[in-house]
Amino acid sequence: MYGAFETHLTDTLAAIEAAGLTKRERVITTPQGAQIGVTTAADGVLNFCANNYLGLADEASVVAAAHAGLDAYGFGMASVRFICGTQAPHTDLEARLSEFLGTHDTILFSSCFDANGGVFEALFGPEDAIISDELNHASLIDGIRLSKAARYRYRNADMADLAAQLEAAASARFKVIVTDGVFSMDGAYAPLREICDLADAHGALVLVDDSHAVGFVGGGGRGTPELFGVAERVDILTGTLGKALGGASGGYVSGHQAIVDLLRQRARPYLFSNSVAPSVVAGSLAALDLVAGSADARARLVANTELFRALMAEAGFDLDPFAGVASDAVRPTGVPPHPITPVMFPGEEGARLAGRIADHMLRESGVYVIPFSFPVVPRGKARIRVQLSAAHSSDDVRACVAAFVAARAAASGHSLSDIGIPFT
Repeated sequence: MYGAFETHLTDTLAAIEAAGLTKRERVITTPQGAQIGVTTAADGVLNFCANNYLGLADEASVVAAAHAGLDAYGFGMASVRFICGTQAPHTDLEARLSEFLGTHDTILFSSCFDANGGVFEALFGPEDAIISDELNHASLIDGIRLSKAARYRYRNADMADLAAQLEAAASARFKVIVTDGVFSMDGAYAPLREICDLADAHGALVLVDDSHAVGFVGGGGRGTPELFGVAERVDILTGTLGKALGGASGGYVSGHQAIVDLLRQRARPYLFSNSVAPSVVAGSLAALDLVAGSADARARLVANTELFRALMAEAGFDLDPFAGVASDAVRPTGVPPHPITPVMFPGEEGARLAGRIADHMLRESGVYVIPFSFPVVPRGKARIRVQLSAAHSSDDVRACVAAFVAARAAASGHSLSDIGIPFT
């Protein structure tokens, strides 16, 4: 039977390759950081595609804490939490996250994908309604599909459409609005103030996945609810330990006590997945300590982001993923730019061009970025998603921009002097 199935698979893979959409994995030979080793590059390269926003993935005290956790508590738990998979550091981390986020309690999962995969089925049933932003992360989409609740979708950040969907769901027992705090492909913030206002007006709960904000967005790094002053109005927070908070693995759901209590009883990824490894828990606790005193790192991250965006705009690159899209979306203004910066390559050939640009940047300039194309982003909206880190220097940022300029020149057959860009 496999013969026919194999032919189907190879034909599908060939079609993906022909469309220029094949995703290839590069092998890193060093710890994660602003500079890394890659097997396809002779020398170290500048890394501009990691979620390592505060540069904590290879921070010495985090690594030391993980070593200490390994020595004290072993390699793995070999169990789920309710059997024999709970150690004191697990409950310590949950308590620390709750204190940091200002919530009643927190429950750890193996990943935020698992957290989002377990929260909806456990909390909402056929009498309820889930109203979700169309650009929400895949983990939210998949988690919502597992619930028997009625599903409604509203256009990205479009408050008029959200209001209409809330009206359509008016007869539901419970309603919950679901949104990313930051949309990971666009670096755009959700309009949380307006979302919370609509939730209040329609008697709905609010769930925010803050994976691309916790640790570095907001005055104390507490994420988008802090940034927009709505922390007490968000009912459920999900997030990850795998980005700014040390970059290892693990996720969480944080919120009201009864919500977390019920998830401990019914969330399937929690009940049927191994506990987060002791070394990861210990390292994450150390990362939380650092986040509390990371005001300088957060300021440096904002400065790096502003510098990159200014230089790229000066060089004539398109950084607007919403260009040419007619929309009534409410997009927050007056907030610092998010370090996710999409460099757009629109149109039918955009995916191929983005791939050539990224390859040239790594091969010729030692700058590591990754192109994104369908199905990760909509057709015709290919991009290279650049992610700034507090670990980058201003010289690193300038080198990245210069690499984009050189790669564009090579792709278009022009020399740098023809373009007149003030970089060497």
